[in-house]
Amino acid sequence: MTPPLRLGVNIDHVATVRNARGSGYPDPVRAALLAAESGADGITAHLREDRRHITDDDIARLSSELTIPLNLEMAATDEMLAIALRHRPHAACIVPEKRDERTTEGGLDAAGQFATLAPLVAQLTAAGIRVSLFVEPSAAQIDAALRLGAPVVELHTGRYCELEGEAQAEELLRIADAAALSVKNGIEVHAGHGLTLANVAPIAAIPQIRELNIGHSLIADAIFVGLDDAVRAMRSAMDAAR
Repeated sequence: MTPPLRLGVNIDHVATVRNARGSGYPDPVRAALLAAESGADGITAHLREDRRHITDDDIARLSSELTIPLNLEMAATDEMLAIALRHRPHAACIVPEKRDERTTEGGLDAAGQFATLAPLVAQLTAAGIRVSLFVEPSAAQIDAALRLGAPVVELHTGRYCELEGEAQAEELLRIADAAALSVKNGIEVHAGHGLTLANVAPIAAIPQIRELNIGHSLIADAIFVGLDDAVRAMRSAMDAAR
């Protein structure tokens, strides 16, 4: 039997709206709690170096108020390592980060940054934090994750979401192959970036994937239908594909 598919709701862009006016609302923690009530299995928040959306206080409050797992997205820096070790989230997903990007532009080069990542993965693991690496769907990256001892990879779906027709089908196959290779090597598979109600089904149907992390499209849909309905619709689409 294909295992159930978990939904991680990324609340970054609730904080983006809040920070646009420098006000105290909308509150991303309130959004996280509502998402949990609506069927989210976990909450994802990316604490960026420039604090463009999620803030340190958001992470502190999420850590104390959530009753479902918190997945902290973080760059591979000493500052973010110290924050993760202080708050001890359920999981830490290591992502690439550049100051001038609008959003994460691709997967982490776990193979090329092995020496930098190895001690960071080791310290997070020793603290009881489940480490995930946000990588491109390639054999080289899966091999690097295996050698680093990361129990989870999150496959970057951004390219799949941007393509159409045959090119999209080829990228979907690449994701499926990477998912199968990961599971063969004992690595749990998550996926995310750019997923919407319109394109989520083929990704959700890949049986080796255990979790999808989705944010921007959910917050965008919530403007029109409310966050509760947006989360429930995504949950329904994922379940139908499964």
